[in-house]
Amino acid sequence: MKILIKNIKEAGLKCDALILPVLEKEGIALYKAIDESMGGVLGKISREFKGKHNEVSLLHTYGKIKPEKLLLIGLGKKKELTREKLRQAGGKAVSYLRDLGVKEIALSTRLISMLRLKPSDFIEGGLLSDYRFLNYKEEKDHKAVKHMCVISSKDLTKEIKYAEVTASSVLFARGLINTPSNDMTPALLFKAAKALKAKNVSVRVIDGKEAQRLGMGAYLSVARGSEEPPKFIVVSYAAKKTRPVVLIGKSITFDSGGISLKPAEGMEKMKYDMAGGAAVLGVIKAAAELGLPLCIVGLLPATENLPGGSASKPGDVVRAIEGKTIEIISTDAEGRMTIADALGYAKRFKPRAVIDIATLTGACSIALGGEAIALMGNDEGLMEKLRHAGEETGERLWRMPLFDEYKEYIKSDVADIKNSSGKQGALVTAGYFLKEFAGETPWAHLDIAGTAWTDKDKPYTPKGATGVGVRLLLEFLREFF
Repeated sequence: MKILIKNIKEAGLKCDALILPVLEKEGIALYKAIDESMGGVLGKISREFKGKHNEVSLLHTYGKIKPEKLLLIGLGKKKELTREKLRQAGGKAVSYLRDLGVKEIALSTRLISMLRLKPSDFIEGGLLSDYRFLNYKEEKDHKAVKHMCVISSKDLTKEIKYAEVTASSVLFARGLINTPSNDMTPALLFKAAKALKAKNVSVRVIDGKEAQRLGMGAYLSVARGSEEPPKFIVVSYAAKKTRPVVLIGKSITFDSGGISLKPAEGMEKMKYDMAGGAAVLGVIKAAAELGLPLCIVGLLPATENLPGGSASKPGDVVRAIEGKTIEIISTDAEGRMTIADALGYAKRFKPRAVIDIATLTGACSIALGGEAIALMGNDEGLMEKLRHAGEETGERLWRMPLFDEYKEYIKSDVADIKNSSGKQGALVTAGYFLKEFAGETPWAHLDIAGTAWTDKDKPYTPKGATGVGVRLLLEFLREFF
């Protein structure tokens, strides 16, 4: 969907549908001129249309004004309106019109600007909603909004550009995650990363032999059951000479649970276990396209986790990159094994901070459902900046504790540490496991297991991969640097 900006009277713009945002209980007084041209029909319909959040009403103009249709979209109550609710309204409006087969739309920004909110948030929601994964459909639904004209007297070019690139990067991440694992192996994920190479973006891979030489025993233990070779992907974006922020994305391209096999029901979704890695690539893609003055290193320890004759077994002991030994209690606690070595490897960059983002635990979904990301870490300032970025983007975080007592939960009788404490404290002990490898480096852990996939359509997120983390981390990085 292409975005145009025009300073023109709303009634004078020829388009298939003009979107008019409306506040609850505020009526349509702002659009009095349009209502008069329409013979008072807006005033009549407002008796039924209350402007509740995401409420829609479609009207035909019958040639009385240039737009062929008007779409009233409710923003809800003025005092309750937030950036996130504005995004959701944008998503609802655009997806509603797309499903009707509308091609050319326009948006009146007068009300949004009067409320001192950003029209770009409404537009971002619309862009995010205009996504469907149809790569494997023989009969494709070709309905799509081609153009949106933003009616504004202000210069919104910069903020709309940011919204366009951000949304494009989220959709890029969704596409990687939604791709079936036979077409998204570690090698193919590396290929997707290489496609991001640009002036300030470099991409390299650490193969299995080099990983072994580096001592990445925890990471390699996960890869042993698969015939697909592991690919530890390193992507760097350096548009500023400074110590980087390292982003680690869990990149298990398919997770069967290994020898500790998962139940068959729902296992097809385990292609989404590389959602953290996809988010990291999405962040770097956006940063490069926007030319943001940042320095980022992305680490994607990619592999499959499968059972096989050479697969790791419960009870095995392996050694991580920095020498700590790990007893494998469950081969289905594999993500933390790959991130442990990534945390060790990250230290060579002397980072200002390290953030890992991972579909790490089923316990996260049980605790928080699909409404929040679990946040843990060892640096209060870092976590507060992430929490604030979550509020701004609608990708909310909920702080979980890392009490010292949790160390006892992962104490091993035969090794330095064990990779699972069982069900008790499963969410936080997974975080504490990673804390043991973060050391003194400022570090935060984002568990996106509950938010990386949705089984139902949401206002700007269709069923499937959500691309969560891209907008959150971009907002954080802009503040951090």
